[in-house]
Amino acid sequence: MSSESNSTTPGASRPGLDIVALLKQHAGENYELHSQHVNPANVRTLKTIGFDRCYVRAEGPYLWDVKGEKYLDLLSGYGVFGLGRNHPEVRRVLKEFLDANYSSLVKMEAPLLSGLLAAELKKRMPNQLDYVFFNNSGAEGVETALKYARCATGKPAILHCKKSFHGLTYGALSVNGDESFREGFEPFLPGARAIPFNDLAALEAELKKGDVAALVIEPIQGKGVNIPSPGYLRDAIALCRKHGVLFIDDEVQSGMGRTGKFLAIEHEGPGMDPDIVVLAKTLSGGFVPVGATLCKKWIHEKVFSSMQRSVVHSSTFSQGSFAMAAGLAALDVLDRENLIANAARMGDLLGNGLRAMIPRFEFMKEVRNRGLMLGIEFGSPKSLTLKMAWTTCHTLDKSLFPQAAIIPLMDKHHIITQVAGHAIDVVKLLPPLVITEADAQWFLTAFEDVMVQMHKFPGPAWDVLTGIGKMALTQRAR
Repeated sequence: MSSESNSTTPGASRPGLDIVALLKQHAGENYELHSQHVNPANVRTLKTIGFDRCYVRAEGPYLWDVKGEKYLDLLSGYGVFGLGRNHPEVRRVLKEFLDANYSSLVKMEAPLLSGLLAAELKKRMPNQLDYVFFNNSGAEGVETALKYARCATGKPAILHCKKSFHGLTYGALSVNGDESFREGFEPFLPGARAIPFNDLAALEAELKKGDVAALVIEPIQGKGVNIPSPGYLRDAIALCRKHGVLFIDDEVQSGMGRTGKFLAIEHEGPGMDPDIVVLAKTLSGGFVPVGATLCKKWIHEKVFSSMQRSVVHSSTFSQGSFAMAAGLAALDVLDRENLIANAARMGDLLGNGLRAMIPRFEFMKEVRNRGLMLGIEFGSPKSLTLKMAWTTCHTLDKSLFPQAAIIPLMDKHHIITQVAGHAIDVVKLLPPLVITEADAQWFLTAFEDVMVQMHKFPGPAWDVLTGIGKMALTQRAR
């Protein structure tokens, strides 16, 4: 073939992708595209509650939409952006790494950066955990832990807690305590059994059956921000040890400093001894998926028991060098900027500020927090008029009432929050660990204003909720 024919290869002269130009060209088309190609049901949900904004810029705890409006992000991507968005130091490290043209995912090697990141993570554990498996998400980390537990103990059953959340892949969903996520996907893995959270007697009753490989538990339940009684986690570990059962500490959302300690389980005091710890979310710095499952030596040796079994558990993108660089950079920022201490301070500021409002507002029942993991629970009021509003909302839809808070927080005050789960009256905050006192005051002032409006019945807030509730009833009737 002649050189002339080679020069006319289709597409050879076409310019490369200009991603910035592409973003500008299609700015504001997010929901149309998702309706056509991704998830139209979710688009309807976001539009119904007024969360259908198109964000085009992000920095720290802030987002800006196509109209230039600034938002305070107290959801932080379900906790992924613990360092805030587009942290300059993590970006610097990743840019330098890309410029180095370094190798990645050779597979027939032992990658340098994963070894370095594993060593750094082990230093931060409250006990001796010897080996680390890297994966792409918290759910994959839980899957790893479940496999390890069954292999190491030779037992089939896994215990989890009611109202728990451990991910949505099949194994993780089997130990998910939220029925709204489980519906339609049965049957689940055999041997997965639910027990009440914070109930040692129920735990021991199951352990005595002798078939349990592990208890997998969140030290603070993400759905509802449920905090265990003092001593519960320590006693649960002791019971597991007594019955030869592994204790899996799921720190996917609560770890990496969010609660004012590196792991939330450390709030139980020194000497905590989980067998397996699962991390993800903030470990990536928000730039690339990365998670880690840490375990004790004897567990690892049961799984990877020979050269023939040296890759018996694996994942294609595990130990990718870009992800490992992101993890190392995230830990460095967490340490140098004292973000764990800031999480403790800002969590106290927010938590105490919210608790101070409880006597003034009938709907406020309880505020729970450890560091920057906060839940604001509503409850039935005493006054007759407000009780009527409460009953009406819960009759229409059991998940409706907290929307009366998160909708005006977004619409009027440009603050992003979430409802903490299905059919529970809790608003949840997962602020980035980089928030300032000014950010905390922004939220407290806004929330106080929202509470004032919610305690006026009838009023605009109730008109919005009634409309949403009727729409939900219509959808269920179809």
